[in-house]
Amino acid sequence: MNIPRLRDFIVAMTVLVQRHGRDELAMLREGGRLLAGLIAHDDWLPDACAATHRAHHQEYLLHCDALGRFAVLSLVLAPGQKTPVHDHTVWCLIGVLRGTECIAEYRHEGEGAPMQKTGQHLCRAGSIDVASPTVGDIHVMANEQRDQTAVSIHVYGADIGALMRRTYSVATGEPRALVSGYANRLLPNVWDRALEPRA
Repeated sequence: MNIPRLRDFIVAMTVLVQRHGRDELAMLREGGRLLAGLIAHDDWLPDACAATHRAHHQEYLLHCDALGRFAVLSLVLAPGQKTPVHDHTVWCLIGVLRGTECIAEYRHEGEGAPMQKTGQHLCRAGSIDVASPTVGDIHVMANEQRDQTAVSIHVYGADIGALMRRTYSVATGEPRALVSGYANRLLPNVWDRALEPRA
């Protein structure tokens, strides 16, 4: 496992947040470039952070900035699984590492009114997608494959697992409070260099 790839990404994202953390468009543009470099290689994600659950999707925390300025996680969808329709309230980068994800965007028309679907697209391995209150913040992610797990790497402009967000009823637009948390209790150890080759 090439865990230094994840460490290098975390360091680069930390520098980027220090420079442009308040500039959402810069974070989406430059952060997207960094994320594309990370997901170009599938040799670094620990197996425990790609494990499926038979009943629902999984979100594994890979790193949270000490000041809560960004978080990196893996989202795992078993075949046929999907997330609820949900928002983020902060900028979000999505990079598909394995499989294919179908992302459908929605607009909230107010409680009592059905959610309006505004678009849908497929993201295959290597694809980068974005969400935010500025560019569109409500979506559902689905793995429509019958024989392949989908794994995507997400970067958020906050500690997303602790953030108060919402899910929505597609039929009625009714919002429900969501604090998603994380599926794992232990983080990948990206800082142990003892076993890495030395020059």
